[in-house]
Parts: sequence; C-alpha cells; structure tokens
Amino acid sequence: MPPASAYPPSWYAASAAPLPEQAALRGTLEDVDVCILGAGYTGLSAALELAEAGYRVVVLEAERIGWGASGRNGGQAIVGYGCEQSTLENLLGHDAARVLFDLSREGMDLLRARIARHGIACDWRDGHAHVPIKPRQERDLRAGIVEMAERYDYPLLWWDRRRLRDELESGRYLGAVYDPASGHLHPLEYAFGLARAALAAGVRIFEQSRVVELVRGAKPRLRTARGEVVADFAVIAGNAWLRGIAPELESRIMPVGTYIAATAPLGAERAAALIRNDMAVADVNWALDYFRLSRDHRLLFGGRASYSSYPPPNLRGVMRRRIGAVFPQLDDLPIEYLWGGYVDISRNRAPHWGRLAPNIYFAQGFSGHGVASTGLAGRLLAEAIRAQSTRLDLFARIPHATFPGGRALRTPLLVLAMAWYRLRDALW
Repeated sequence: MPPASAYPPSWYAASAAPLPEQAALRGTLEDVDVCILGAGYTGLSAALELAEAGYRVVVLEAERIGWGASGRNGGQAIVGYGCEQSTLENLLGHDAARVLFDLSREGMDLLRARIARHGIACDWRDGHAHVPIKPRQERDLRAGIVEMAERYDYPLLWWDRRRLRDELESGRYLGAVYDPASGHLHPLEYAFGLARAALAAGVRIFEQSRVVELVRGAKPRLRTARGEVVADFAVIAGNAWLRGIAPELESRIMPVGTYIAATAPLGAERAAALIRNDMAVADVNWALDYFRLSRDHRLLFGGRASYSSYPPPNLRGVMRRRIGAVFPQLDDLPIEYLWGGYVDISRNRAPHWGRLAPNIYFAQGFSGHGVASTGLAGRLLAEAIRAQSTRLDLFARIPHATFPGGRALRTPLLVLAMAWYRLRDALW
C-alpha cells in the first residue's frame, strides 16, 4: 500500500483506505481502443462506461488516482452546473437549457447509482442548503425557487431564518434554499471507488505517467517520458492540470485555487448540535464559504479562493476567522488539517465539453460543480465514442471565450475582476 503522504496532506488522504499503487507506463501500447488522460472523476467515469461496453481502455495519470480536484474538493454534490440556468438560457435558449438541467439531474442519479452498485464507501449524505447573507441574495434565491419549479419542474424548499436555525446553529444567514436531492461525500474515497470498479472492468490505469505530448492523427498518440499509447480514440480529462497538451483547451479555463480546513473533532454531540440534519451548506457570495461535517465529527470548511499560483498569506488565520464568522462558538476549536488545490473555471462558468477532432474528446470547465457533473461528462464522452453523440453535441454548442491577456496577463486581470465582486459582496 502506498503511504498517505503520496497525496497532498489533507484529512481526505489521512482518512481514506488507500489503493494499491498502479505501475507507470513503460514502452508502447497499441492494443487500445481508447486512451484517457487523467484519473479523476471524469476520466474514471468514462473509462468505466467504455470498459463495461467492451472497449479496451487505458488511463494515464500524471500523479496518483484522484490526486487533483477529484481527491481534494469540498465534497458537495449539487444538481446543476457552475453557472446559473439563466446563463445557459441566454446562450442556447430555454428548451436547450432545460435539457441540460435534466441531464444534470441524471448526473446526480448516476452518482448515487454508482455508489450503490459498486459498494463505494464514501460517506454519502443527503441534503444541501444555499444560504443568503444579504437581503439582495435572499430575494434572488426566493425568486429562483419559483423559477425552478415553474420552468424546470424542480422542487426546492425555502426555509426562513427560524426554520434554518432548527438545523444549523449559526445566526449568520437569513434563510436557506434546501435541496434534498443534492448532498455530500468523501471525495477521495469516491475516486478510489470508481478506480476499483474500473480496474475490475478491465481498465488499465498507469500512475506517475504524465502525458507530455498529444500527437493528433488517424490514431492519436499520447506520449509520456517513458512510453506512449496509440489508440483509436483519446479523451482529455486533465482539467486545471493540463500543461501544453492542448492550448485551445487551456486558454478557455482558469485554474483557481480553493482551500479547505478540517477542525479537530467536535465529538458526536457537539457536531450534531452544529448541523442537525448533516447537510452540506454553501453561501452565495462570489467568493463563497462552504462547509459540512465529516464522519469523525470534524467541521470541514472551505473557501478563500486564490486567483494566483500562491496560497493567500496567513491562510490558517484567514480560515480561522471565516469559521468564526459562521460559528463563533467554535473559537476554541483548532484547525488540524489545511489544504488546497485547483478547480477549472470557464469564463461563463458553463461546462466546456466536446471534441478537438473526430477522434479526440474532452471535458473541462466544471467551475466548482464537478462532483456530480463529472460522472455525467464521462457517460456522454463514452456515448459519443460509441457513435451516440447527440447529448454531448448539445454541450458542444455552448460558446466559450478565451480568458483575456493570454497566459501572462489573464491571472492579474482576473484578480482585478474578483476584487470588484468581493467588494460587491461586502457592500450590498
């Protein structure tokens, strides 16, 4: 068994039962139908779907299975995408936006079904709440409930401040939009469960096998430092960690750092008093906070996005203050784990899925909503490879602009834009 230190230190890495390490690629493989770059949720989901359909599948992972966002995220699985439905309506019209939303519901059903079918022990819990801090946010959320019911046949519950306090021991919020169909899980254990299912289905996974070159052609070649895979089809699922493989993809996403703190255990009684129904919670600020309880009764609290390649200064102190703003009663509780990683943000926060060539597919731009939608992406990529591309083609219609400024200036420009959104959250 590889040591937990093979992964970036986190409560997830410390608490997950590790997988046996997979060998690195050596030499050339040509008996391959599909080669997938990336052993995160998207790549593993596509690999599992294809292997179960009889395809010979190889997955190349630069680090370890679930090493990136799939093993470090906030664990909140939410119906929908990183953008509002109104964004999709403006881009594609209501009818197409409705189909996309219904597909996101399918993605949530698929997540639950895979957990059940493959016996993935990942601490799944039902329930998610979006919570407003400002009256403007409350008005928007309450209007959104009506819109989702009338235009998308999706029921959500409004909890006023008193009803929310029945479940959440915090006076910070004005109410909540509660979604019983969403929920939360242990991200790294879910990635390991997908990998075990894929391996059992015959998928070959190579770790420590960073792809350094994608050679396009009649049979794509994915080259690593010590080998290459020649396949009929390729899938690019590197998301925020792509480096020089496909510039036209990299220019349409921004790697954004986000951070999570895990407190010392509260104890069962104190934890149950904090979030009585064990739901996940996220506010609706642009630079949002999100939190939930772990199985060993810790508070897992995320937020403080960074738009540079460096963590914020005094990150532990910053996270301590953010926790205190929500739960002042936890001032005595130390932070025992603190970690971060990148999510892949598209300019419009909409999913960016499609083709680079007739035999090269990709999915990226999950924009912080990837726990459920990555599984859907994997399924749709597999469908397209099996010549059933109608559903993927709908996502491919979503227009995506590049980030301005190129690689050198896009981060400073985004930092300026984010300063404006933080000011807006603070003032009104």
